[in-house]
Amino acid sequence: MSQNNLSDELMRAEGLLLQGQSEAALELLARLAEDAEEYVDRNCPTTNELQWFSFPTIFERLAYRRVENDPRELRDVGEPLDRLYADLALAHIHCGDYDSATIALRQAVRWNPMGCEHRLNLADLYRIAGDMREYLGLSFSVFERASQVAHLVRAYLNFAEYFQAIENPRAAAACLQVARRLDSQDPALAAMLKHASGTPADPGNMTDDEAAALLEAEGLPHGANAEIAVCLLMCAADAAELGQRDIATNLTVRARDLVGEKAAMALLKLIHADDEEADNAS
Repeated sequence: MSQNNLSDELMRAEGLLLQGQSEAALELLARLAEDAEEYVDRNCPTTNELQWFSFPTIFERLAYRRVENDPRELRDVGEPLDRLYADLALAHIHCGDYDSATIALRQAVRWNPMGCEHRLNLADLYRIAGDMREYLGLSFSVFERASQVAHLVRAYLNFAEYFQAIENPRAAAACLQVARRLDSQDPALAAMLKHASGTPADPGNMTDDEAAALLEAEGLPHGANAEIAVCLLMCAADAAELGQRDIATNLTVRARDLVGEKAAMALLKLIHADDEEADNAS
C-alpha cells in the first residue's frame, strides 16, 4: 500500500478485465481489497455500521442530516476505495458471482456515499436478486444526491419499470414524462418511450402538471420539486465544508436548474437560517 502501488495495481486489474482475464483480475482485486481492509483496520477510526440502504422519505432526510466521520479513502495512497470495490464487483459479475458483486458494491457505496453510479448499479443487482425494497430504496436515494441529470433520469426509469411491474401504467407514464423533460436524448429513456408508445404507460398525452401530481400522490419528488433542490443544496453545503468545491458547485447548479436562480437563493437563505437557529439552540 505504498504511494503509487494501489493506483498501479488497479490499472493492471482493469487491464486484465478488458482483456477478458476475469479470474486473474478477480484474484488481484480480492488481494487488494484484503490489504486495504487490513490497512483501514490498523490506521482509521472505527464507527458504527452505517445504514445506507434504508428507504426514508424526503422529509425525513431534510429533518436529519447524517454526519459521518469515518474516512472515505486511503488518503496516503491517493486512490479512493470505491474504485477498488467497484472494480471488484465488476470482476465478480464477469465470473457470474452476483452475491459477491453485491457485497463489493455495498462497500463502494459506503466509501463514496455521494456516488450515484454505484447506488444505481447496486440497485440493478438487487433487482436481479428480486429484492425490490433495496432496489427502490437505492433508486429513491439518488434524488437527494444526484449532481448529474443522467442519474436522475435513471432513477425515474427505475421507478417507471417498477410501476409497470405492479400494473400502475399511469404512474409509469408520469415517471417517463418527468425523465423526458429532464433529458429527452437519453438512450435508455428513448428505448422505454418506444416500448411504451401506444400503451397506457405512454406519457404522450400527459401534461407536466398531471405527471407532477401523479408522482406526488405516489410519494415521489418530481423534476421541478423544491424538496429535491433543498436536498441538493444541503449536500452542496456539506461538500463545501469538506473543501470539495467542484461537487458543491455541481450540486448548486443542479438545484438552480430545477427551481430557478431566485428560488435557489431563497432556499439557500432558509437552509443557512435553519443552521444558525440550530447553533443558537445548542
